[in-house]
Amino acid sequence: MKAILMLTFSFLLIISNSFGGNTKAFQIYTKSGNSIDFKKVVKQGATKKYIFFGEYHNNPISHWLQFELTKELHAVHKKKLVLGAEMFEADNQFILDEYLNDLISSKNFQNEVRLWPNYNTDYKPLVEYAKEHHLKFIATNIPRRYANMVYKKGINSLNDLSDLAKSYIVPLDKFTFDSTVTCYKDLMSAMDGHGGINMATAQAIKDATMAYFIQLNTTNKSVFLHYNGAYHSNNYQGIVHYLKKEVDENEILTIATVEQKDISKLEKGNKKIADFIICVPESMTKTH
Repeated sequence: MKAILMLTFSFLLIISNSFGGNTKAFQIYTKSGNSIDFKKVVKQGATKKYIFFGEYHNNPISHWLQFELTKELHAVHKKKLVLGAEMFEADNQFILDEYLNDLISSKNFQNEVRLWPNYNTDYKPLVEYAKEHHLKFIATNIPRRYANMVYKKGINSLNDLSDLAKSYIVPLDKFTFDSTVTCYKDLMSAMDGHGGINMATAQAIKDATMAYFIQLNTTNKSVFLHYNGAYHSNNYQGIVHYLKKEVDENEILTIATVEQKDISKLEKGNKKIADFIICVPESMTKTH
């Protein structure tokens, strides 16, 4: 048995060396571009009240590290930890709660909630972890049909909704749109100038709604870990732009995901977009 283990180890060593130094799956950097390990992210994240994990939706490293960070923060905060995600819409909160509280089956849950196509591979592990450990999981996003109304008809179209429908959106009297914020300014000039203000406003109402439900579900004692596309929190904009209006920005920590051909050094354009940047090779396999 010892001989077999030695041969196996030798074989793995030969295989590893044959690939050279270009097969590293990821490298984490600070905003200034200094390389660090995952433990530093956990240590810093454990001191913050709002943690935003900006993912690439089809990136397996993003999803793996999301799960690992969830476990680590849960070990620190126990039931004070609250989870939330862009991938779940606010009007599905009661169905999500029914599943988390073991009132309905997984089949009913998956049939009745508007799940993303990559739910089973990428988000189900997070929901199941919350279910197993009795953690709150908040559906933070605006129902997509209402964001689509804004895109097609403008923000004032939401005024015609019922009070129930409006309860799934940031209060409209609190919503403001700032066209000078870079992420919205870029959308307005997207598609050769055909993006338009409605596209940017639809994005903003998503961000404002997510910020609203994050704050609404955070108490003095709780800590909120939010999963979202990196675009929604990069450069401390998007959701963070709206949340900073209501909370101390020093309580916020952001994590971004980027892809580079060479991950041995963080490219200039990827610096300062978040407190921590997970750099993944462009050749990394996709989850969908």
